[in-house]
Amino acid sequence: MARILVTGASTGLGLLTAASLCDAGHEVVLHARHPERIEDRTVLGKVRGAVYGDLADLEAVRRIAEEADRYGRFDAVIHNAGVIRGPDIVAVNVIAPYALAALMERPARTIVVSSSLHRSGSPNRLAEQIAGRQDTGYNDSKLFVTALVMGLARRWSDALVHAVCPGWVPTRMGGPSATDDLAEGHRTQAWLATAREAEIEPRTAGYWHHRAPEQPHPATLDHAVQDRLLAALAARTGIVLPE
Repeated sequence: MARILVTGASTGLGLLTAASLCDAGHEVVLHARHPERIEDRTVLGKVRGAVYGDLADLEAVRRIAEEADRYGRFDAVIHNAGVIRGPDIVAVNVIAPYALAALMERPARTIVVSSSLHRSGSPNRLAEQIAGRQDTGYNDSKLFVTALVMGLARRWSDALVHAVCPGWVPTRMGGPSATDDLAEGHRTQAWLATAREAEIEPRTAGYWHHRAPEQPHPATLDHAVQDRLLAALAARTGIVLPE
């Protein structure tokens, strides 16, 4: 049995991920912005516990990290939460995963939900966008968080760190026109969080779609881009990533 935190688990892929992990016998801690957002309230009877807070608010992220750590060290953290538009794109999609990774006791595995749209992103204005001096689109935010995954994997050689593209699925974010399989959209995250390490190849720094590794945008693998991103995130948050 694994102890797993799933962020953004009030609906969509996060809720499916949390529920499937519970049904498989794992100890799940669910994160949501607030309890009223949870679409299927029956999941609260299955999870080990829940933590609530707005990932767009850095002080709330600090509280979430502290409350989550009270459950003990996690075997895996699945960073599922995300927004597709609006002023909180960088805060939720990039800063929150970084801050939780830096503040929480390091889990054995870190899985971040990315998107195939990261391939249309660019690192050219990374520092300005992370600092909030320029607007950031969804594609850039997903490129940044995928680069974050690769940077974490490079620094945390003892951990398994992966990014996942769930596909274009019919969730609140994806919309009713999405053409990919909703059920398939969460299975890779659950598998990476719980499979035997020997089953996962590459062991770390993978970018996955439906349990198959794919090649991410080359910029995400560039150590210089990773280092610029981590420096920008540390400057924006005042939180330094532990080695």
